[in-house]
Amino acid sequence: MENIDIDEENKGLYEHLNITVDSKQEPLRIDKFLLIYRQNSSRNKISQTCRAGNVIVNGNAVKQNYRVKPGDQISVLLTHPPRENVIIPQDIPVNIIYEDDDLVVVDKEAGMVVHPGFGNWDGTLVNALAYHFEKNGEKSDLDRVGLVHRIDKDTSGLLVIAKNEYALSFLAKQFFNRTTKRLYWAFVWGNLQEDEGTIRGHIGRHPKNRMQMSVYEDGSQGKHAVTHYKVLERFKYMTWVECKLETGRTHQIRAHFRHVGHTLFNDERYEGHTPLRGVNLPKYKQFIKNVFEILPRHALHAHTLGFIHPTTKKELYFESPMPKDMADAVKKWRNYLEN
Repeated sequence: MENIDIDEENKGLYEHLNITVDSKQEPLRIDKFLLIYRQNSSRNKISQTCRAGNVIVNGNAVKQNYRVKPGDQISVLLTHPPRENVIIPQDIPVNIIYEDDDLVVVDKEAGMVVHPGFGNWDGTLVNALAYHFEKNGEKSDLDRVGLVHRIDKDTSGLLVIAKNEYALSFLAKQFFNRTTKRLYWAFVWGNLQEDEGTIRGHIGRHPKNRMQMSVYEDGSQGKHAVTHYKVLERFKYMTWVECKLETGRTHQIRAHFRHVGHTLFNDERYEGHTPLRGVNLPKYKQFIKNVFEILPRHALHAHTLGFIHPTTKKELYFESPMPKDMADAVKKWRNYLEN
């Protein structure tokens, strides 16, 4: 690998990342390592950047299988300039349920986007946290460190955000190794046959609708995905389930349940926003319309979150109660079935 003069040979490229690897960092492939810091990217894009010679470690271009070491100076160069002032501190209410020098745990409301991106450059959870940290006199570069994981805009519930690079790396490893304790609550259409079960099937982009994820049982496309579920309550036409993810793929719960014929209740993207087929009772259709008004989003809630703290090494465990819109929907369903 030839030594590269960043100023000359990479003229016309723009630096999007410049970090020094933490002294406690364990050896890790650089394409996996950079996924922590380039959260709007993918491993394939990072690999392409490496092959183009635009990932520089200690002044040298490296391949995607290079293993980062403590003290490494890493720079990522891209052909387009970074968007300036992406993280704008904004005074937006956010429900912080735990905070210390290393991390913050948030109970996110449905409707809030987690991180700025195309079409949502402000008004996000990260914008709100930037304001919160600034108000408290803290400095936290949320564009480089911060989000360990995400949940969809219309999914409510628990998220952990790191305040420094060591905490980010330590927490990210737990999510990668699937040692965190996370349970989701979901309402799905129909009456599930079994009280407990497992849904398996690779998940990848839908071939035509790029806003959806599809399940490929034969493993021909996508990534390995496993969802375990347990029925908590049955409502004849809808079922309340608890989900435990063995993997963490995009839209995993939404795609898996749609695949087995039990789309999430009011999940418009996956066609769960119409009454269950085969039920034509006028009173039932009106009832569903009323519930949609109470719960105007897909019924998914990140209920629990447990992990080992990066500094104390003690386990932290949190539970988020069912949000009001889902709780009101449950009451309405119970009343409907009783009468």
